[in-house]
Order: sequence, then C-alpha cells, then structure tokens
Amino acid sequence: MQNIKLFIDLTRLNRPIGYMLLFWPCLWGLALAYDFNEDINLFLFYSFLFFAGSVLMRSAGCIVNDIVDRNFDKSVERTKNRPIASGKVSVSIASIYVIILCSFAFLVLINFNYLTIILAMASMPLAFTYPLMKRFTYWPQLFLGITFNYGLILGWSSVQENLSLTPLIFYLGAIFWTLGYDTIYGYQDIKDDEIIGVKSTSIKFKNNPKKLLYLCYSITILSLILVGFYMKFNLYYFLSITIVIFHLFIFQISKLNIKKPNICLSIFKSNNLLGLLIFLNIMIGKLV
Repeated sequence: MQNIKLFIDLTRLNRPIGYMLLFWPCLWGLALAYDFNEDINLFLFYSFLFFAGSVLMRSAGCIVNDIVDRNFDKSVERTKNRPIASGKVSVSIASIYVIILCSFAFLVLINFNYLTIILAMASMPLAFTYPLMKRFTYWPQLFLGITFNYGLILGWSSVQENLSLTPLIFYLGAIFWTLGYDTIYGYQDIKDDEIIGVKSTSIKFKNNPKKLLYLCYSITILSLILVGFYMKFNLYYFLSITIVIFHLFIFQISKLNIKKPNICLSIFKSNNLLGLLIFLNIMIGKLV
C-alpha cells in the first residue's frame, strides 16, 4: 500500500486538475474537427483515448519534472516532501515508471492515424525539455503552453488527417490561456523561487501581473472568435463566449491576489471549469 501511495504522489493522480488541463485541448480539437452527423461512438472512443493518453503523459511528465527539479524541490516548502526530493523514491525507480507510462501511452497512440502518430512523436522533445526552461528563461510558462495544448492539434488531425489554419489559431489562443493560468499558479512559490534562482513569468511580472493576464486572455478570446468565423458557427456560439469572458476577466483576473497562495490555487483550479465551458461553446457551434 505504501508503494501505491508513493506512486500516486509521484504521478499526482490524486490531483486531477493536471491531467484535465492536458485533456481539454485534446477534446476541443476533436470536437472542432468531428462531424457529429457520423457515428458518435467513434467520437466517444477517441475521447476516451485522449483522456487515457492525457493521464499517462501527465503522470510521466510529473515524474520527469521531479527528477530534474529534485534539488530545487528540497528548498521549496510546497514541494520538499515530494517522493524523489524526500528520498522516498530513487531516480532509477522513477525512470522505470516513466518508461512504463510512456509505453502504455504509445499503445494508446497507435490507435490513431499516421499523421497523428507522427505529430505526437514530434512533440516528445517539448514534453521532456520543459522542466529545464525555468533555469534559462523567465518564460517557462510559455513553453508549458506550447506543450500542454499540443493535444488540440492532435485532436484535429485524428479526424481530419490534415492541418489547417483553424486549429492553429485555436492552438495559439490555448497557449496564451496556459501562459495566464500557470503564471497565476506560480505565485504560490514565488518567494522560494526567487531565493533559489528559478525563473518564471510570475517573477518577471510580479509588480503588474494583471497586465500580462489581460493580454493573454484577450488573445485566447480573440482566437475563439476567429475560430467561430472560420467554422461559420452560429450566433449562439458567439453569445456563449461571453461566459468565458466573464470567467477569465471577472472571476480570475479581478479576484487575483498574488500574496494569497490559496486564492491563486483556487483560480488556477477553476480553469478545469473553463475547459468545460469552451468545450460546450464548441458543441453549441457545431450542434445548435
């Protein structure tokens, strides 16, 4: 039982927000590309595959992150008790877990078409180099956005078997969404990060974080509007975007207090709901 608990702690399986934020862009891309006049069972099957892949790759990514950051984690109050940083799990055992998780993820991946497989494999360097970025740049959250939302491209290609301007515009907006919410998340550790020399957008914009957030979320909203035009969605789609605007600008930005970690965490977690809202927006555009 102790080993199971350590594995769950290591992979953050007890914190679903991580893999859900990876899953939502996959589902957005899939829903955007899918013809719902066809058999719905294929959509449900692909949704399950993307969910399973998100859980597996998020779990593997957490372990890689903890291996790379094990010395940093020892100095941060929130992370010092993580299994690798605390010495409860060795690097060699953790590496075996990564190989196993990635192997299962590959078994999920081969159910898709060749283009999707190739695109997914091409993203692997992004997934495994992101943890290093905080050492070299104040923009690691941007690299996280590029990595975390790549599933949107895969969701589209799994159905359409091509790439077009529409998913790329959506992908850009999703990147800035992640840049925003992960900057908010970073304010939980800002004091420790400054002491140990870790870089982040949270530190870079600590004197005026809302300026960055307004920019990021404005790009996200603009991308949703452009996607609606390219897809020739109905008026109800554009009206429903107002709910997303309210969530991003009123609930998240207006509520933000970077000196209160519990508020930052609450706002960060609320992006799971935002992922659902954007999915429902797409479904309104496709079905209503």
